Amino acid sequence: VICFRFLINESWKWAVIFLCFYGFMSSMKPGESFMTPYLLSPEKNFTKQQVTNEIIPVLTYSYMAVLVPIFLLTDLLRYKPVLIVQGLSHLIIWLILLLGTSLLQMQLMEFFFGISMACRVAYSSYIFSLVSPGLYQRVAGYSRTSLCVSLGNISYYMLNLISLGFVSFGMLLSFCLPWPKRSLFFNPLRNRKEREPAASGGTKSELDKMKPKESEPSSGAPTCSTSRWKDSVFVQMLLEVGNVVRRPNLRLWSIWWIFNSTGYYLVLFYVHILWNTVYPDTVNNGGVEAASTLLSAMMSFLAGYVKVRWNIFSELLIGVITALQGGLLLIMGTTNNIWVCYLTYVLFRGFYQFLVPIATFQIASSLTRELCALMFGINTFLGTILKSIFNLIFSDKRGLALDVHSQFRVYFIYFALLTAAYLIGAAVVIIRHYRNQSTDEAPPTELSPVEVNSEAEPLANGKSAKA
Repeated sequence: VICFRFLINESWKWAVIFLCFYGFMSSMKPGESFMTPYLLSPEKNFTKQQVTNEIIPVLTYSYMAVLVPIFLLTDLLRYKPVLIVQGLSHLIIWLILLLGTSLLQMQLMEFFFGISMACRVAYSSYIFSLVSPGLYQRVAGYSRTSLCVSLGNISYYMLNLISLGFVSFGMLLSFCLPWPKRSLFFNPLRNRKEREPAASGGTKSELDKMKPKESEPSSGAPTCSTSRWKDSVFVQMLLEVGNVVRRPNLRLWSIWWIFNSTGYYLVLFYVHILWNTVYPDTVNNGGVEAASTLLSAMMSFLAGYVKVRWNIFSELLIGVITALQGGLLLIMGTTNNIWVCYLTYVLFRGFYQFLVPIATFQIASSLTRELCALMFGINTFLGTILKSIFNLIFSDKRGLALDVHSQFRVYFIYFALLTAAYLIGAAVVIIRHYRNQSTDEAPPTELSPVEVNSEAEPLANGKSAKA
């Protein structure tokens, strides 16, 4: 992962550059694309049934179990300790992968893989703690890239040794990262001396604006712990989440985030098993992952220039793309041609990544930064629960223990049901709109950040926060 933009003559530039370098080194894992073939190779000698029904499901379960604690600890401990934990998890993963031989050890490896995935939230939010609020939009324009290569003349063992070297170096870098003074929920700017630098670089933190002013006299029992608890920022934001679900646009994109990301990540978890089943001798996994990453980056870039009347055509756009993804899954799960399987996978990922920035914009543009982080956390957690249910029913040996082709047929049916729901919703919205032509129509909107000084919306307790 590389983040590098607008780093000219600013005091925080070296911290951001170092963080970007850490992200790049910790993501250099060329053996990751070949992990499944390595488990199935004579060196490890696990069966496809063991990998599909006993090893991979542990990843989803562990991710679900640690996501909420890590989400809270990330903010409480101010990011850096969680990034160190992520580096240690990467190190443990590749040590077990290289030295482990038993089924239990491989399941333990997947458990630490779930921890490393949950720790990504720390890196995603860390960069914003290094700069003042006025610079958020500048550092938000980072780019994502992944380096995946196919090296047919290098053994799986050597690729994993190279990966171990990179993640070890990344872990050492994590100890050298600067320790932020603030975070979103538990560590806001505590005093005036800390607030003044932020004020000089931008607007006041949304969290500070949401907090009840200490100077205001409270009615009733001012020292009552219950009143203080109800008046806390975290409770206010939880109450506001209830208001969010009543907004049709935010509800729609949150539903997309939960349900479509579930199918997307299930495909990513099991596609290497599918490739090995279709063509066991393939060594092109890295090249395909690189191509899919490149297309995903291009689709994400193009999404920024889409002009759509979102209040009218959001459901239709989601429904059409979900239908295309379902068709690609049907082809992917039934073809015996590995190149067709590769192509459909690349397109499947590209369509999903096209909608990700749109969903992010639609959700984040009308929420405060703290509430936005909470909303994405809730959506991710609910999606993880849904993935765990899928794994338990269809993949786990304690459930149906389906083979990989049968699982992809299940994923196709799942996307077909989602398509039907989205298209029915689109028909209802469009028909309702054209029946009410007398109402004001919203102009086409471009996928771009909202202005910083937008109007404030009331919170659930009557206070206000910037939308």
